[in-house]
Parts: sequence; structure tokens; C-alpha cells
Amino acid sequence: MKDLYFDYTLRTRYAETDQMGVIYYGNYPQYLELGRVEWLRELGISYKKLEEEGIMLPIVSLQINYKKPAFYDELITIRTKFKNISSSKIEFDYEIINEKGEIISTANTTLVFVDMKTWKPTRCPEKIIALIEAKKEV
Repeated sequence: MKDLYFDYTLRTRYAETDQMGVIYYGNYPQYLELGRVEWLRELGISYKKLEEEGIMLPIVSLQINYKKPAFYDELITIRTKFKNISSSKIEFDYEIINEKGEIISTANTTLVFVDMKTWKPTRCPEKIIALIEAKKEV
């Protein structure tokens, strides 16, 4: 996880294409989720474990810029970059890169740490902040 980013590569599937033969734009948020969950896992945090501990991370802001199309059976890399963390929010930037090394999409998400019982924002768990700080020092 060099410089607090993580690359996750996948091969696009036929079912993800639209009538124009390109990856349907609505699939991109799912790609971002894959990148984000794997970023957390690489950091040492299981999203499933967070939920078991009563914390959810819903998206409160999503922005995607589509630059080039992705196609069926193409390897794409989802680069998830940590941007910022506050007491109750975490923000990520993304680049989706095709096999040629071209950036085909950029994105940004902001998520809020939410208590599953009250559905209200809660403080980011200290262990997450500690893991991020430890990675910044490496």
C-alpha cells in the first residue's frame, strides 16, 4: 500500500456491458466499492468486522468522471487512494486504468462512519486512524 493507495485488478464481464458494447456507467460505483473494500483489507481492516462491531460506512458523496470507455474482457485496475480522514468521515480518490495504462475514469467518494443501532454518525474507530498513521510513516 505504497503512499496509501492500493491497486485492485479485475477482468470486465460481458454482463457489465451495455447495448453499445462498453461497460455500463452504473457499474463504476461497484468497481469503486471493490477497490475501497480491498484498500481497507490491505490496511488490516475487514469491512465485515466493522459491521460486526456495529459500524457502517455509507457513501454520502460520489463523483465520477468518465474519460474513456472500458470494454468487455478487458483488465482494468482500480487505484484507490486515501485522501482524508476526519472524526467521522473518510474520503478516497480513485483512478480506473485500462490495460494500456490509460486513465479511463477518475472518482471521489466520501463515507461517514455510522452507528448501526442509532443510524447516526459516530467517531472513526481509533484503530483505523492508528493504522493509517502507521502507513503514512512507512
